[in-house]
Amino acid sequence: MSVTSGAPFAALVFDFDGTLIDSAPDIALALNDTLAARGRAPVTVEQVRGMVGDGSANLLRQAFRETGAPLDETALPDVLADYTDRYFDLPADPSCLYPGVAETLKALASAGIGLGLCTNKPERIARNVLDMIGLGGLFGAVAGGDTLPVRKPDAGPVRHVLQALGGGRAAMIGDGANDVLSARAAGIPVALVSYGYPRGDVHALGADLVIDRFADLPAALERLSALAP
Repeated sequence: MSVTSGAPFAALVFDFDGTLIDSAPDIALALNDTLAARGRAPVTVEQVRGMVGDGSANLLRQAFRETGAPLDETALPDVLADYTDRYFDLPADPSCLYPGVAETLKALASAGIGLGLCTNKPERIARNVLDMIGLGGLFGAVAGGDTLPVRKPDAGPVRHVLQALGGGRAAMIGDGANDVLSARAAGIPVALVSYGYPRGDVHALGADLVIDRFADLPAALERLSALAP
């Protein structure tokens, strides 16, 4: 796969879960260990796919509601620390990457496009997973859900990543509503993948483009570029 050196964007900001990786199985492992330690029943991977996207604290709130009484907010800091430590300690395997992701990202980086990651999972976990699956060296900037006082759908993390990448014409690539909203707030066009965790009809979320395969992204950039400011 190749990308022309005259690529239409200087930078691309990517979501992580549901866009680059199918993280739900690993999240479910850490989450279910956390739930079991508190006498709760496990949740399924499919349930987790519907919970991902709003940050780890909201993931835990949803999981506790699904398995009994709501999570006591005074207990949230301890439960959150337990969950994030369990998740951080899990090994990640490149098999969690969606088809075509590694090859496409390497081609984009080789063409001189700055790559950034903007996710609502904790930054240390995002960086750890990137390193374990062999992609850490491709990303010039990473913003997690705890990097700033705000997270997606706020524009702050996207702008933070773009500033770290040096600015220029940019676009967002994600899989859900938070990606569309944060891109719109940051004033950049956005494409969604159709295979992720959209929680509904991905075509109804207001993205500029929807692609079915990650490998289709380079060819879609010219179309997306026509929508860039």
